[in-house]
Amino acid sequence: MREQERGGGGGREGRQELPPQSPEEQARAICLRLLTGMPRTRRQLADALEKRGIPEEVSQEVLSRYEEVGLIDDAAFAGAWVESRHRGRGLARRALAQELRTKGVHTTLVQEALEQLDSEQEERTARELVERKLRATRGLDRDKRIRRLAGMLARKGYPEGMALRVVRRALEAEADEADDAENAV
Repeated sequence: MREQERGGGGGREGRQELPPQSPEEQARAICLRLLTGMPRTRRQLADALEKRGIPEEVSQEVLSRYEEVGLIDDAAFAGAWVESRHRGRGLARRALAQELRTKGVHTTLVQEALEQLDSEQEERTARELVERKLRATRGLDRDKRIRRLAGMLARKGYPEGMALRVVRRALEAEADEADDAENAV
């Protein structure tokens, strides 16, 4: 039996042509494919549709419908992002806000999501980050240790005052422990 008669291989003769998709069908397919991998903001999806040449009015219609049915929820996205990135990477409110704005989350929703982090929790996370990195800076002079540790916190979005306070306290605690260990001998 020839290849074409079995419906496999070869050219187009053995396959049935799919009718061309309408822009709405294309937009829905693109959004569903992108949402399958991970949650996305409305703006991320709108940007993807624009890149693929979907007309603006079609894009807005599809995105609005997806919001209505709950497939797009920027508030939930922002809340989950803050929780995940603070816990996993130790990012502070300032860095989280910047990331969310970059993803197109509205300022009001960013503020609401950041309210789940209070300053005590943020400082506690900063202390944990410093404690993890403290050992790696042993042997360096005090000023260099302060710069490195405070710089690490600054890159994660912590305010300068909090970063310096946390680093100095950690270094003082380390010195006190060393003194206690010497006195015990």
